[in-house]
Amino acid sequence: MSPAPSQSCERARPRFREPARAAPEVTAGRPPELLRLPGGLSLHRRRSTHAPALNRAVCANLEHLRPWLEWAAEAPSRARTAEQTRAGTAAWEAGTDFMYLAELDAAPGRVVAALGLHGRIGPGALEIGYWVAARHVGRGIATAAAGALTEAALALPGIARLEIRCDQANGASAAVPRKLGYRLDRVAEAAVRAPGETGRQLVWVMERRGH
Repeated sequence: MSPAPSQSCERARPRFREPARAAPEVTAGRPPELLRLPGGLSLHRRRSTHAPALNRAVCANLEHLRPWLEWAAEAPSRARTAEQTRAGTAAWEAGTDFMYLAELDAAPGRVVAALGLHGRIGPGALEIGYWVAARHVGRGIATAAAGALTEAALALPGIARLEIRCDQANGASAAVPRKLGYRLDRVAEAAVRAPGETGRQLVWVMERRGH
């Protein structure tokens, strides 16, 4: 991962402790199930049939993901990944979370990134999360995919704000919202849940025009 952002980010906004996460927000609309991006990259709605490919991708990238993601502490079983994909399908149908997998058109069926829109930050808002496989880092995949999800999410009825959150030490993740024009809203205290985290969370915000 890249080095931490400069300390000027922390000076830009005061640190404070984040309140407890809100109950999942239900969104009336649904984003597209397939998003085709320039450069031969496609985002597919994550389905139960993707479980084997997702499990292979996660297991192959544990060392890469472990510093920043609590759930990467150990390899998931195939059954566990299947359970998670089923839960993701139910969340999509309920309108609380929208999970995607990224594939290169030249290598269909191989997961190169995973992303999600999560209704866990309160009314009228969604949070974008993402990770990219180690061998595909530095190719702009996270930026392109998060940009497509930003556009799709802000087109949903009732959604006026998006957030991207990452630890201050995770420079690679922080570069994505910065490139997309998100503003750094605040630096918040957060529980340290993964080995690379500092407990200082950058919260980046994008709002629909007119809000």
